[in-house]
Amino acid sequence: MSEQRSDSIRLKYLQAMGVDVWIRRDQPQPVVVSENLTEKDGEPDVSVEQQWDDLATEVFACQACSLSATRTQTVFGSGNRQAQWMLVGEAPGQQEDLEGKPFVGRAGLLLTEMIRALGLSREQVYITNILKCRPPGNRDPKSEEVDACSTYLQRQIKLVQPKIILAVGRIAAQNLLHTKEPLAKLRGVVHQMDDIPVVVIYHPAYLLRTLLEKRKAWQDLKFALRVFHQRKG
Repeated sequence: MSEQRSDSIRLKYLQAMGVDVWIRRDQPQPVVVSENLTEKDGEPDVSVEQQWDDLATEVFACQACSLSATRTQTVFGSGNRQAQWMLVGEAPGQQEDLEGKPFVGRAGLLLTEMIRALGLSREQVYITNILKCRPPGNRDPKSEEVDACSTYLQRQIKLVQPKIILAVGRIAAQNLLHTKEPLAKLRGVVHQMDDIPVVVIYHPAYLLRTLLEKRKAWQDLKFALRVFHQRKG
């Protein structure tokens, strides 16, 4: 896909979400008018880096559940390991299973633009999933699979120490928050996870199927920004 076409698609996504954008003449890239939120200051501790390496190695070799027999590879996570913002999705899909990265393809492109709407780039946030392996046929995760992966996610959160967590989609939200409440009741509310605020947002794959909900998605992002500033302040 050409750079110009990619920019055009991103601009359409943002406009569909009701986000005002402006385009620099010297750089035809859609830019969201928003405060730029930077990553944490300071250099990472060497021992923390070793903990990351050890955890990644464990996930790579994990055989704690039956998904280890059907995966192409594990999908550990990506982004800034000292990020103030952490995004947690449900599980890898087919493309993620092939590439070993979370949120790629069309849904990943839209998530990237949602992150840009926060004034951030993917390199400034940390993205991972509840599950590190793809469920066959992209089915919903089973409870025993979530349990098998839960310690990995808990250790990632402890290492990142984010200021805010975005639960991306219903399944991620329900598993993170240990609830059966529908997405409609989970959105627009500040939840807590180990004293970290959790805000629930729509999954980009759902937004691609439901164009009319994109404005609500922008409302969720604005709500998350307010929560973040309150936490930071």
